[in-house]
Amino acid sequence: MPDRAVIDALFPADLPEPAYWEQRYPQRQLPDGAQVTRVGPSPTGWLHIGALYVGAINRDIAHRTGGKYLLRIEDTDQAREVEGAVEQFDRAFGYFGVTPDEKEGQGDYGPYFQSQREQQYLTYARELLREGKAYLCFATEEELADIRRRQEASKIPPGYYGGWAIWRDRDDADVQAKLAEGAPYVVRFRSPGQVDGRAVFTDAIRGRLEHEDNRNDVVILKSSANEVRLPTYHFAHAVDDHLMRVNLVIRAEEWISSVPTHLQLFAALGFEQPTYAHIAPLMKQITGGKRKLSKRKDPEASVDFYIDEGYPADAVLFYLKGLANGRIAEMPLAEALAAPINLDEMGLAGPLIDMAKLDDISANHIATLSGAQIVAAVKQWAASRDAELVTVLDAHHELALAALAVEREGVENPRKDLRKWSDFRTAYGFFFPELFTPVTADDSRIEGVTPELARAFAADFADGYQHLDDGQEWFGQIRELAAKHGYAKNAKEYKKDPDAYPGSIREASQIIRVALTGSTRSPDLHAVATTLGEAEVLRRIRAVAG
Repeated sequence: MPDRAVIDALFPADLPEPAYWEQRYPQRQLPDGAQVTRVGPSPTGWLHIGALYVGAINRDIAHRTGGKYLLRIEDTDQAREVEGAVEQFDRAFGYFGVTPDEKEGQGDYGPYFQSQREQQYLTYARELLREGKAYLCFATEEELADIRRRQEASKIPPGYYGGWAIWRDRDDADVQAKLAEGAPYVVRFRSPGQVDGRAVFTDAIRGRLEHEDNRNDVVILKSSANEVRLPTYHFAHAVDDHLMRVNLVIRAEEWISSVPTHLQLFAALGFEQPTYAHIAPLMKQITGGKRKLSKRKDPEASVDFYIDEGYPADAVLFYLKGLANGRIAEMPLAEALAAPINLDEMGLAGPLIDMAKLDDISANHIATLSGAQIVAAVKQWAASRDAELVTVLDAHHELALAALAVEREGVENPRKDLRKWSDFRTAYGFFFPELFTPVTADDSRIEGVTPELARAFAADFADGYQHLDDGQEWFGQIRELAAKHGYAKNAKEYKKDPDAYPGSIREASQIIRVALTGSTRSPDLHAVATTLGEAEVLRRIRAVAG
């Protein structure tokens, strides 16, 4: 092992000792049992809905126990970083109210970007080298590839360990010679693990787990040829979680196999190890089974999908909390949002993302909101997505409220035709003249009626139209005209002798429905007409009359 002077010469002369960092990041003054949690997204892509799911769980547990929830950007893989990803994280967590207590520019345990914590990593890497718990490795890509080939040929477990770790026990003279010639190196952890060794640990969700121990001398500092000496994820997470005083790490189950490595690093560094809780991934139902929700294949895997579609934040959070703990899914929304998430109630099978279920939850939630709340939310959503809609809602605020009152206010079962804010144009756009294209008699939505008959019916309706307050009397105008134009008075009569009639009262009323709403399905026609006003009703009917 190189002596201390040789090791220290590899690092900046003013690099602090571990004691400096321990003092700089003291133990947090929190109540007994307080949990300090974190989410650590990588800016190599957009935020997955699973990250929001994990964030919601982290935030809930931290706040319920009097702890802290922090956002750490794990940006050590800078070659794959996506521009704008960090801003998207802030936007996504902010939209859903899963805002961290600490993040860059907010908190005493930063920087909260791993790329800005180089000195901390170098301090602890130097300490491991000084203690002989890490070593310099000059193995080339060709040598590493040769090791893999020989291991595969001999059917030996792959990796850089034991006798295969060609720089683990090299003479100091060999190390000095490589340093003298300026050869690039990485710093490797000297694993205490053995082939066929087992590691036992307790998971906060899964209980006692036993896994193959880590035998590999994993890289903890990347190549010295790099301008910035960045750590690998394994090493960075150990140093950061310790110095940020994180004591509960909630993460995806794919990291279970890394726990033995992480426990070795914590022990070697003399750090108190955090509690780990590994959650099952969010899944998607497919033909013949299910698979992990994929950002590459599934639009609903991206948090931006829910924001762009305009799902209310509370509805999505309610849904995600229900996936975490089934009992929460059975509660009323307001109660569910306040209910605690318990790790020991989380299942081991990946919960399914069911968009139909989310749509139902969202529609039920929106049905409880006032018209004013809906208009405000739609305008906020549309501000960056549908400028015309914002202009129309500003110009016709009272009309918007009246439209939203139709079959929603003063009724036992309010309409649930809004699942998300992007539905507003489809469900309510026809109320606004600027958003409605008048229908002509040859429109395909006027089904089973010739254009000539549609024109004649609409002309008669407009000529004799009375804008009546009573719904039955108002509809009586359609009924009288239907009889005049030879329509059957009901569907039963029409079915008895379909050749004798152009249709039933249903087909007759559809002419007026399509004329007023542009759709074959709509709220109560009288309520629609009352909301539109007499002049607009006549304008639309006369468009069909030609």
